Amino acid sequence: MLTEKRQQEVIQLCQKLVQIKSYSGEEGKVAAELKSFFKSHGFDDVFVDDYGNCIGHISGKYPGPIVLFDGHMDTVPITEEQTWTYPPLGGEIHDGKIYGRGTSDMKGALAAMCCAVANFAQDTKKIFAGDIYVAGVVHEECFEGVASRSISKLVRPDYVVIGEASGLNIKIGQRGRAEIKLEVFGKPAHSANPEKGINAVYKMCKLIEEIRKLKVTHHDVLGDGIMELTDIKSSPYPGASVVPEYCLATYDRRLLTGETKESVLKPLQDLLAKMSSADPELKAKVSFAVGEEKCYTGNKIKGERFFPGWIYAKEANFIQAAVISLRKMGYTPEITKYNFCTNGSHYAGEACIKTIGLGPSRENLAHTKNEYIDLDQLLKVTDCYYGVMQAWTIE
Repeated sequence: MLTEKRQQEVIQLCQKLVQIKSYSGEEGKVAAELKSFFKSHGFDDVFVDDYGNCIGHISGKYPGPIVLFDGHMDTVPITEEQTWTYPPLGGEIHDGKIYGRGTSDMKGALAAMCCAVANFAQDTKKIFAGDIYVAGVVHEECFEGVASRSISKLVRPDYVVIGEASGLNIKIGQRGRAEIKLEVFGKPAHSANPEKGINAVYKMCKLIEEIRKLKVTHHDVLGDGIMELTDIKSSPYPGASVVPEYCLATYDRRLLTGETKESVLKPLQDLLAKMSSADPELKAKVSFAVGEEKCYTGNKIKGERFFPGWIYAKEANFIQAAVISLRKMGYTPEITKYNFCTNGSHYAGEACIKTIGLGPSRENLAHTKNEYIDLDQLLKVTDCYYGVMQAWTIE
């Protein structure tokens, strides 16, 4: 039961989290706030791993499934702060909305998860089957799923709820994402004598045009496996009076279910082999980008930028159980998919753990100026998380 006191608690926790700046690698103060909440609300255990993920645990009286609520603590940076209508770190309430960076993506959902689990444990007196975890996750904005690998290794969940914005609908899949590096190696020369060099940019331009002709993969639910050029750089830079000897193009590749690292790179490798055979001067290679960031704990997080897609059948028992529970509570969730990448890339895409997305607010509010969350959505999703726990651990 979401009493007036409980409503105020989730609102205030959301405001507290929003008032803490927590860019990727700077989530420590949010983790401390979560740790304090877990300890003061009867959680049995609290863990902070090497990356800085903060995990609260409540154990049921009987053996049963392990349920994990996943909400990332980091946000994208605040830009053009002077143009925001309300302070981006204010967490102020105006016209039934909490404003600030991370309200929709996704401190609102994280606050709701914490409060919902605490409420459920209190109401049931922990007489339920299984274990429930809430994870405040680091570095999601940089590496969807990489930090979550550490969490699933520790928790070993049977079910996962991703709290990314869904408008209270249930998400059963998403396209994945890969960042692909295409490198061309030329030969430097003075630009007054270009014939003595090999211009890497010219070679790259030909490659780009041929890549645009490649047939994209397709999934009937998830759509096309898009491959879009997002960046191009030449070296040396600045290149005054010199033929560029190196060129790097970066592609954003949206992944479908069943696509592997090998299957994604193969069409590009085949194209490079064909073009290199026709042009002996063309020296090029393709690979996945590798990212490395520093965590607030001082440790480093590193990962290849390949985050798989995933989807479940809407008829799956665990999905229908959640839907039925929410409908009994008066909600009318649609079963749909995310249009962006989430930590589900690890849980469902890599580890094949039963996963749904369920969050407050609209997807298109993420990363925007004047980001906000409706109080109504925040309170309702707290109720919905309670309903999911009932479906998976009691009913």
